[in-house]
Amino acid sequence: MALNAAEAIVREEGIPHLSARRIARAIGYTVGTLYLVFENLDDLILQVNARTLDELYGEIEAAGVTAPDPEACLLAMGRVYVEFAARNPQRWALIFERQGGETEAVPEWFQARIGRMFGLLEEVLARLGGRHGPEERKTAARALWGGVHGICILAMTRKLALGGEVSVRTVTDSLIRNYLAGYAAAG
Repeated sequence: MALNAAEAIVREEGIPHLSARRIARAIGYTVGTLYLVFENLDDLILQVNARTLDELYGEIEAAGVTAPDPEACLLAMGRVYVEFAARNPQRWALIFERQGGETEAVPEWFQARIGRMFGLLEEVLARLGGRHGPEERKTAARALWGGVHGICILAMTRKLALGGEVSVRTVTDSLIRNYLAGYAAAG
């Protein structure tokens, strides 16, 4: 109930309105009761973010499975990432705004969820062949994600069109195609 309430608050009112008090009020419990289940608000937020990552992972994995070749697979995955961010802007943003307390390390179980996202990209990059080893694929996966993520941020903040009107999909596809051309040439 608490996770559902937190997601609803983020979705409907925005991240600044998310607090233990608001969550507790939404489910009819006290803040103290929340802390019987969650270590603190940061722990609760990590749990919400884990659910968001699981949903995003499922959508990206499904898109990649149906694509006929590695390039089409990565294009589909990039498009799903951008579309997910557009459909769920607040939940998507929460993943990057809050990752536990400032002095806390991100728990291994949460890092594993992030790692499996990159693992999808690394698997597709491995299917491209070439001489790229695991470390190069790991770096390439993060570079591709960083580029697509940057496009999402620009689109979400309405800054992508500052240089002239262009679709998010066109920019995302261009980034992926050109990156893969360079990746293939280097391999």
